[in-house]
Amino acid sequence: MEITRTPTIYPVILAVPEADQKLKTRARVENLSHHARKALDISAEKYGVVVKNLLKDEYGAPLPFDGNYWSVTHKPAYVGGVIANKRIGIDIEKIRSCSPALFKKTASDAEWSLSNEDAFILFFRYWTAKESVLKALGAGIRGLAKCRVVHVLDTHHLIIDYQDNEWIIEHFFFNGHIASVVKYDGDVEWKLLS
Repeated sequence: MEITRTPTIYPVILAVPEADQKLKTRARVENLSHHARKALDISAEKYGVVVKNLLKDEYGAPLPFDGNYWSVTHKPAYVGGVIANKRIGIDIEKIRSCSPALFKKTASDAEWSLSNEDAFILFFRYWTAKESVLKALGAGIRGLAKCRVVHVLDTHHLIIDYQDNEWIIEHFFFNGHIASVVKYDGDVEWKLLS
C-alpha cells in the first residue's frame, strides 16, 4: 500500500505598507483584505493552483474551490494567506502583553502547565494555534473553549485537540509577531515578503 504525503503548503505573509496602515477604518479593512488576497494568490501559485471564485458560507467561513481550501488573516502591519488540499487555517498576532483574564479565557491551568516558556509568547502560540484550527473548520471564535492544547512538541509545533480530532500546528516568528498554520504530514515553507 502506497502512502501519500500531503503536498508542501506555502503560507505567505505580506507586510502592509505603512501608508495603508494609517487609512481610516473602513478603507483600512478593505485594503487589508486586498493585501491578504495577494498573499493567498502567491501561496496558490507556489502550490500550483489558480485561485478562483473565493466564496464564503453564511457565517463567513471560506468555502473550498476545486478541492482546494484556503484561509486568510490580517492584522494592521501584516496579512497572510495559505491554500491546501485539506482544511487549512492561518492566524497572525503581534506578541504583546495582555490581561490575566485573557489568559484564563484562552487556556486551562493544565494547558499552561505544558510549557515553561515566556508567558506572552506561549499565550500567542496557543491563541494563534486555536484560531488556526477554528478557521480550518469554519467554527469561529465561539469554539475557543472546546479547543485544547494537548502537547507542546517544541518551540515551533504543538498539538490541539478539537472535538476528538488532533491538529498539528506550526508557528513562525517574525518581527515581534507570530503566525500559526495547520500542518499535516507534509512540509511547510513560510514566505515573508516586505
